[in-house]
Amino acid sequence: MSMAAVVETRATSGQTKASRITGIDVLHDLASAEPIWRRLESEDSLASPYQRFDFLAPWQTEVGQHANLTPFIVTGHDASRAPLFLLPLVLKQEHGVRTACFMGGKHTTFNMGLWNREFAAAATAGDLGMIVNDLRARSMADVLALSQQPARWRGQTNPLSLLPGQASANDCPVLIMEPGAPPTARISNSFRRRLKGKERKFQASHGYRYHVAADEADIHRILDWFFRIKPQRMAEQKLPNVFAEPGVKAFIRAACLGQVAGGHAIDIHALECDAEIIAIFAGVADGERFSMMFNTYTLSENARYSPGLVLMRNIIDYYAERSYRALDLGIGSDEYKRLFCKEDEPIFDCYIPLSARGRLAAAAMSGVNRAKHLVKHNPALLQMAQRLRSAFHR
Repeated sequence: MSMAAVVETRATSGQTKASRITGIDVLHDLASAEPIWRRLESEDSLASPYQRFDFLAPWQTEVGQHANLTPFIVTGHDASRAPLFLLPLVLKQEHGVRTACFMGGKHTTFNMGLWNREFAAAATAGDLGMIVNDLRARSMADVLALSQQPARWRGQTNPLSLLPGQASANDCPVLIMEPGAPPTARISNSFRRRLKGKERKFQASHGYRYHVAADEADIHRILDWFFRIKPQRMAEQKLPNVFAEPGVKAFIRAACLGQVAGGHAIDIHALECDAEIIAIFAGVADGERFSMMFNTYTLSENARYSPGLVLMRNIIDYYAERSYRALDLGIGSDEYKRLFCKEDEPIFDCYIPLSARGRLAAAAMSGVNRAKHLVKHNPALLQMAQRLRSAFHR
């Protein structure tokens, strides 16, 4: 892909007096988007760490290009050309339909734009309608498929929630942490005692430790182990190995090595002893929230003592000591998540047609995801679906 700037610009027309948006650009490569992207990141912006340039740029370079996904990065600015927002999208074509969706694919728990915080707080449905109408007029995409969006982030409403939307198929369990609260406010005394009892099994091993991977050699060493063990764990669960897809390992390595304020684009937490790596959790952090991306644990006898739960307790305490306010283990209601994350965070999807062809595609996408939501929130239907999946994989 050429790194020369490819920009399509159109001044907005017919905007209300209240709108600060005076122009919308569509950028088709990372190089032309990077200055705007980094400016929004460096200012007081509203965005999740999954939308950092140092996270999504390696994803697009290593994964998106392999999948023939073209950058479709929508930006808006005010009269002084100061950026107001950036939507990190890609354009894909399937079954004759051009779909604009968020960068990151399966590897982002949350999808958002990057927003000037002041503009985000004042944004109206008219502002969002202006963005959609501008994209519709350009006719470059047939449908906007904007999935897995948090309704709020850092206490502020996500402006994209002003668009027509629906509940995502899955909720996101979250642990809310009050800075300065006692440890029992995060994890009960009884659960802590159980986990400490399990941890004593590991503490008998020489060199037992919990740590966050810091240097390049350490990160490569842990990822080498992860890419060897995780496929075996996924095979046990009859799950496809998403880390074997083209470019994924290179993306993960690049993001784990990428330096951002306070750490890396992806941070790796590990339990180890001198003999082996016992468990790892990797995720993104932004100074206020940690969000887990991927994890696995040893194949040795140490697996009997719930190393993932022990590691999770360490991670929760680590971020609580740094005055973080929230922690999640990813979207979905797996039982181990509920042991720590007691509240549900609303997640929504938007399917917005931009052409006549897109109306059919948007309706189909919306219908499929409504059906998934119904199944996931009905215990009888969910059990039936799980049985059918198990039978299919036998």
